[in-house]
Amino acid sequence: MRPGAAARTVTLREADSTDIPELVSLVESAYRGETSRRGWTTEADLLDGQRIDAAGMAEVVGKPDSRVVLVVEDGLIVACAHLQRQQDAAYFGMFAVRPDRQGAGLGDTLLRECEHLARDGWMCAILQMTVISVREELIAWYERRGYRRTGRYKPFPYGDARFGAPRRDDLRFEWLEKAL
Repeated sequence: MRPGAAARTVTLREADSTDIPELVSLVESAYRGETSRRGWTTEADLLDGQRIDAAGMAEVVGKPDSRVVLVVEDGLIVACAHLQRQQDAAYFGMFAVRPDRQGAGLGDTLLRECEHLARDGWMCAILQMTVISVREELIAWYERRGYRRTGRYKPFPYGDARFGAPRRDDLRFEWLEKAL
């Protein structure tokens, strides 16, 4: 800790329905608009429009065999990720860290916690995710944490406003995975 810096109280917990407005704000700030440009995970050059709305977040928070894991710092949600059980694998998504807190190790902490929950809580052998394939810097970040490219792709849902308004015509999702 820097001299004179106040210690922060950081906790990890599962989201509930009361967290939905703050979660929507967090995810939007990490991925869309000018605020997202303060961090390195922005999709603002790739997509306009929303990343998620309150109804979509409520669906994610309420899904069976699912958890939205939060990092709470001094009472404020600063990071989140969605974990969905799928038989012997778990899917990791909706990973967001407040742009002004990126680079502080919160993402690493949250990713490790989700890996632990999938492996030890759900007995999953693999953690899977999809990443927009042109996001090479983000894919490299995951590769440094043991994820590998599978060579499998999923089409981007062009025309579905729930996923944003693409600014490019070459978007697709690449599957990454890690053996737990």
